[in-house]
Amino acid sequence: MIIQSLLDTDLYKFTMMQVVLHHFPGAKVEYRFKCRNPGVNLARFANEIREEVRGLCNLQFKEAELAYLRSLRFIKSDFVDFLGLFRLNEKYIDITPLPSGEIEIHIRGPWLHTILFEIPVLAIVNEVYFRNTQPQPDLAEGRRRLDTKIAELQAAGLEELKIADYGTRRRFSQQWHEEVLRTLSTRLGAVGVAGSPSEPDRMPQLAGTSNVLYAMKLGLIPLGTMAHEYLQACQALGPRLRDSQIYGFEMWAREYRGDLGIALSDVYGMSAFLRDFDLYFCKLFDGARHDSGDPFHWGERMIAHYHANRVDPLTKTLIFSDGLTMPRTIELYRQFRGRCQLAFGIGTNLTNDLGYEPLQIVIKMIRCNGQPVAKLSDTPSKNMCEDEKYLAYLRQVFEIPAPAAAAAG
Repeated sequence: MIIQSLLDTDLYKFTMMQVVLHHFPGAKVEYRFKCRNPGVNLARFANEIREEVRGLCNLQFKEAELAYLRSLRFIKSDFVDFLGLFRLNEKYIDITPLPSGEIEIHIRGPWLHTILFEIPVLAIVNEVYFRNTQPQPDLAEGRRRLDTKIAELQAAGLEELKIADYGTRRRFSQQWHEEVLRTLSTRLGAVGVAGSPSEPDRMPQLAGTSNVLYAMKLGLIPLGTMAHEYLQACQALGPRLRDSQIYGFEMWAREYRGDLGIALSDVYGMSAFLRDFDLYFCKLFDGARHDSGDPFHWGERMIAHYHANRVDPLTKTLIFSDGLTMPRTIELYRQFRGRCQLAFGIGTNLTNDLGYEPLQIVIKMIRCNGQPVAKLSDTPSKNMCEDEKYLAYLRQVFEIPAPAAAAAG
């Protein structure tokens, strides 16, 4: 089976799941799958994907995996006890091929029991697609491209630039993902891991991975805090809709008491984020993560916002994670180094760069407790909501102008 461990997912699934267990155990949610690549026929692989999901639903956490989670400072003992009893249930997920060649994946059920579907299901869809369309992959080309990235990162003047792997959901395959991480760890050196890169005088440049299984297997630092679904769900779980972003940050702080303090900034766009991210949150949170819109403009606005709130940006971390390539990462590093702390999460370009067009696939929460939820990111094509009236209402509440094309229409 493609997924052989329930740890083969992103850390932020567990950090969000712990909040759900402690604060929203009764929440009901719906997620939908979307492939943004035009003309890709996934329907023909529906049975194969279904079989892989069935195998996923037979997995349980092993004792060594639970012990690893228990060792993480921010994971609480009662949550690990719950995971010891947990397994994904096939009744909460429907996989339907459509006549158009598209595939419909619909996840519906208690948030606590469905939150762990997203990442492994996306990894399954990717690997099923590529093992059928590229049965003899050009791994030599993948290794050549990875060597180029490493050489770019090891150029003079970039010794303090660190990257992290965020590529589980869109990886070419599980086996290639592991090879990439082993290569990066050996060649670049990894933060917090014994051993040195091939040039021992250099600082380690692999900050860690979002994948919990490989963090455990390879001795890497697991990375992640919150995803869009958490703040989206707060639209249906909090008090007033206008206060849902503030409510989400406050509930996060209630759970983690200052730990895991990276705020996601683009659920309602940057301007709405900055209105809510006041002096209190500037001081309380360690930084913010960029995931849509112009990253250079975003970084300048964040630094200016910290200055306006009398907070030293050098004490805060800006994380960039939107479709990064190595040249773009280096460009961002050169613009912002010395002005704040920096982190870079690279996904598809690390784990699915063998010369084939990657799948642009997502699974997004669309409803919570029977109510539509959505994000209005700084990249309009990333928005995903089935209720246009709700989107319009959300824009009105958060004072977000409609996209130019929609406004013109």
